[in-house]
Amino acid sequence: MPNQHGAWAMLAVPFLAGTFLGHPRWAHLPLLAAWLLGYLAAYHAQQWLRLNRLSRNPKAPRRHVRPAVCFGAGAALFGLPPAVPHPWLLIAAACAAPFVLVNFLYAYANRERALWNGLAAVIPACGMLLVTLRLGGGSWSAGLAPMLACLLYFAGTVPYVKTMIRERDSRAYYGGSVGYHGVAVVPTALLTPWLAAPFAVYLLRAAVLPGRGLKVGVVGALEILCSLALLGTVLAAF
Repeated sequence: MPNQHGAWAMLAVPFLAGTFLGHPRWAHLPLLAAWLLGYLAAYHAQQWLRLNRLSRNPKAPRRHVRPAVCFGAGAALFGLPPAVPHPWLLIAAACAAPFVLVNFLYAYANRERALWNGLAAVIPACGMLLVTLRLGGGSWSAGLAPMLACLLYFAGTVPYVKTMIRERDSRAYYGGSVGYHGVAVVPTALLTPWLAAPFAVYLLRAAVLPGRGLKVGVVGALEILCSLALLGTVLAAF
């Protein structure tokens, strides 16, 4: 299983926001299963691609083949029921493909932790808000503002988490993270004043928490709370 726990919040929050901003339908359940299984299939396929090039142990890449195939088959199986009555879902999947390709290229280069790779993953994840909202009878235009709120938040988590773990000693990453969060407060407040408070808190945590030696589990728990705060605010404001 992927050990990037923050990815699960990124997968779940936009999906749930779009679902409940519209009208939840039974079709959302198989779509959610397909979405999560597709992520797992892509993860294992990327690990196979990376290890097949780098590892001297032939068993290392092979252990990812079966999960990639099984999760991929499951994603197709669950994705078919909502896609048959809503064929535009296939177009939405095609729109996500270029960003997934970027993730595969970074995996092949063994640079999965690169900043741009993380940002490439954020875009289709946040785009799922538009998909689930439309599936529930909402309009594309109604989903733009909440999608941008999710995009601005999750894009900020990419450099912020690096300042807490892998780039904890980098002043450049710290300055970039704080600067980004400071700027992000303005457009989110323009989307709706409701977002000003949580994004001010996100700015505060980006400025204060790095360098305090928090354990990875604590960092993850705080990000889950921040993600839930975003979800609650988006549902209340839009």
